[in-house]
Amino acid sequence: MKSFFKMVLATFVAIIAATLIIFLIGIGIVTAITTASESQTDIKPNSVFQLSLSGQIVERAQDNPFNTIIGTYTNQDLSMGLNDILTAIHKAKTDKNIKGIYIKAGALLAAPATLREIRQALIDFKQSGKFIYAYGNVYTQGSYYVASVADKIYLNPAGMLNWQGLSAQTTFYKGALDKLGVNVQVVRVGAFKSAVEPFIDTKMSDANRLQVTSFLGSIWQTLLQDVSSSRHIPVDQLNAFADQDLAFQPASQAVSDHLVDSLLYDDGIKSILRKKLDIGESDDIPIVKLSAMKNAPDDQTYAKDKIAIVYAAGEIDGGSTDGINSEELVKTLAKVRNDDNVKAVILRVNSPGGSALGSELIWREVSLIKAKKPIFVSMGDYAASGGYYISCDADTIMAQPNTITGSIGVFGLIPDVQGLTKKIGISFDDVKTNKMSDMPSITRPFTPEERDLMQAYVNNTYETFVDHVAQGRHTTPDAIKKIAQGRVWTGAQAKQNGLVDLLGNLNDAVNLIAKRAHLTKYNIAVYPKQKNFFDKLMEGLNSDVETRVQKAQLGEFYPYFKQLHEIVRMQGVQALMPMYIEIK
Repeated sequence: MKSFFKMVLATFVAIIAATLIIFLIGIGIVTAITTASESQTDIKPNSVFQLSLSGQIVERAQDNPFNTIIGTYTNQDLSMGLNDILTAIHKAKTDKNIKGIYIKAGALLAAPATLREIRQALIDFKQSGKFIYAYGNVYTQGSYYVASVADKIYLNPAGMLNWQGLSAQTTFYKGALDKLGVNVQVVRVGAFKSAVEPFIDTKMSDANRLQVTSFLGSIWQTLLQDVSSSRHIPVDQLNAFADQDLAFQPASQAVSDHLVDSLLYDDGIKSILRKKLDIGESDDIPIVKLSAMKNAPDDQTYAKDKIAIVYAAGEIDGGSTDGINSEELVKTLAKVRNDDNVKAVILRVNSPGGSALGSELIWREVSLIKAKKPIFVSMGDYAASGGYYISCDADTIMAQPNTITGSIGVFGLIPDVQGLTKKIGISFDDVKTNKMSDMPSITRPFTPEERDLMQAYVNNTYETFVDHVAQGRHTTPDAIKKIAQGRVWTGAQAKQNGLVDLLGNLNDAVNLIAKRAHLTKYNIAVYPKQKNFFDKLMEGLNSDVETRVQKAQLGEFYPYFKQLHEIVRMQGVQALMPMYIEIK
């Protein structure tokens, strides 16, 4: 009888779970169909595009049907892709029914180069003569940096404006690993190749501190100069404001410092927008959100010739669903290489690197495209280590001044858990046919011969990397080694030392390669194609549930777990930048 009730209960739970999944899929399908029909609707006359600067911005957003549902009921744009934002701003510029942009500022999480890309798109929008107004209860430093281009900036009287400069923090695990009895064996090339430091030290090396100080200062100078230009405030004065940490100053201080124009409540900014649109105080403001603006009709006419933009975003062969799978990217690149309608290719790189082998495979395909048609690289937030590896053979490399690039160096990590296994009473015994049959082993340390063999392998990978860069940059390996050694540079610094050709954004790259390919009429084709609705739905369910459980269990320790998990997944020699630096 007891087993009978268990069976009944299990069946009941299964039915409930299946019903819930079917219900959610049904909602997703209806929402997707509704969204698709709405995307064909023209923008209403006298409308304002609302650009919400809050949440996280990624390089290229994947439409998630559940985010669409949530966004409908919370009145928020949860899908924040840089590609969507840039498309929406361009369409707002050319759509006669859009009268201006209303920036709704908030807590924004995005890397410096992404922020600058949006900022430049807004500056281009202003050439239309349309207005840009910004308002926020809270401006983080990133959202203020973007909003500083606005014609008018308003702040809630009880609000906060964060302006305090940049800091970079690295998390070190050596102390914890020592207590566990785990020794991470490192084989690397490059005095600045600091991605391994968290596992072998308790603080930054002098070389790493030097490079972090250098590139962080370069990023801050770019931010200061841009805000100074828009707000007409001297750089020295902006630095003085940062030393005061304006987040803890009264909101009126931001007005006195000319960082914002006035203090208003939400009804005040709404009143200003109504006057600008010449509508009554009781009339609804025709607001167009990002989800609708990005799907507005396009002014692009059909052309046979195409410029392909191929996105390479995330860690290379890191095992994550949102990273770069080298084999899949190679297939995509080969497809555009063999498409006669594709006259030029832009590889959009936003990657901290990863597998050296995967990077080599992608580099090879880039070189094959180069032999057949123009290929440019447009760098996003990161194009470092393996990200630079896959970029170096392009005809032209473009970056933002605050892009993180370089880091030409490689390393290998092999943990030795012998100390841990002894502590918990586990021992090992094995049989092998040859002296290196069990190499590499995590249950014992390297022998001198094994370490020498590993070092030679890593050295060879580094030499190959350097040779590729020298070939692509039309210089010598010795010249590259002077700026390599794993050192990280900003885009501005990389242009000075020859690793980058030009400073500019993705739109600049498109315009320049069109001239190079002698194209006057062309369409933009974006690759790789995004996954279909059902694949994204099931993938989203699996990854979201797993991530949510881990976050719930680990809380504030989740980021550290994630970093250690990524290290465990690493296979082979890595061309990876210092990924444990958090810039605030």
